[in-house]
Amino acid sequence: MAKEMDGFNFEQRHGKARVRVGRVWRSKDGRRHSMVEWNVNISLLSNCTGAYVRDDNSDIVATDTMKNTVYVKAKECSEQLSAEEFAILLGKHFTSFYPQVFTAIVKVVEKPWERVSVNGQAHVHGFKLASEKHTAEAIVQKSGILQLTSGIEGLSLLKTTKSGFEGFIRDKYTALPETRERMLATEVTASWRYSYESVSSIPQKPLYFNECYLNVKKVLADTFFGPPDGGVYSASVQSTLFHMAKAVLSRFMDISSVQLKMPNIHFLPVNISSKDIGVIVKFNDDVYLPTDEPHGSIEATLSRFWSKM
Repeated sequence: MAKEMDGFNFEQRHGKARVRVGRVWRSKDGRRHSMVEWNVNISLLSNCTGAYVRDDNSDIVATDTMKNTVYVKAKECSEQLSAEEFAILLGKHFTSFYPQVFTAIVKVVEKPWERVSVNGQAHVHGFKLASEKHTAEAIVQKSGILQLTSGIEGLSLLKTTKSGFEGFIRDKYTALPETRERMLATEVTASWRYSYESVSSIPQKPLYFNECYLNVKKVLADTFFGPPDGGVYSASVQSTLFHMAKAVLSRFMDISSVQLKMPNIHFLPVNISSKDIGVIVKFNDDVYLPTDEPHGSIEATLSRFWSKM
C-alpha cells in the first residue's frame, strides 16, 4: 500500500529471510517418525512508516521476533502439516497478533527429505535427500483474504527420443539444423495458484496440499514422458510445456493457473574428425555432449478465464 510522503509515493515492507527449521513428529508409540526441513521467508506489510521518516521504531515488528515466531509455531504444531498450512498459519498469526500488520507474505521451501526403504520395507526413522523441492507461498491479509501458491523447483526430466524441432524461422543468423530426432532435457520450475480466496475456505483434510503436490508432480512428469511403452512426440519445448500445464488444469479444478519455466538443456551431437585421420567419432544418435550453458529459456502461464492471477 503506497503512502504519499513529502510529495512522493512511498511503499515499504520488511521481513526475515532464510529461517531454517526442522520439525520431527513421532507416532503415539514413539516408533515411527515423520520430519520436514523448511526454509521460511517472511515479509510484512505494515504501518511503520515512522521508522523511515521520523526515527520512530515503535511500530516495527523486529525481524528477530519473526525468526523466533517460526520456531514457536513449529513447536506448537503437534500434528504433521504441509508447507502450505504452515505458511498460512504464520500469515494468520502476524496479521492477527500485530495491529500494525495488514498483510503477511510467507514463502516456505521444503527440502526434499524422503523416507528410505530397507529390503522393501519403509524405515521408521530413516530419510534420504531427493532432488526437487516443494514450495509454498501464502499472502494473508488481516481480513482473511488469501492468495495461495504452491510449486516445484528442480524437477529434472529427460527423454532420449521422441523429440524434434522443425519449421522455425531461418535467416542469415541461423545455423541450427532441423530435426525430428533429438534428446529433450529440462529442469522444470512450476508454480500453481489455488482458487481459494480466504483462509476459511481451504480444505481441512490433513496434509491435503502435500497430496496435491505429489499429484501435480506426477501429472507434469507423465505428460512430459507419455505412455511407458512408446512415449509421446514433442514438436518443441513450447508444445510440451503447454500440454503439461493444460493437463494440470484439466485434472485439478481447485487450481486456477499454472506457470512453468522449462529451460532447454542441450545434449549436443558429438562428431570428431581430423585432417590427418578423418572421422574419429561419427554421431549416430548415441554420443552427446551435455551442456546447460547457454540454454534455451521457455516459460509460460496458463490460466482459467476466471483466474485473477
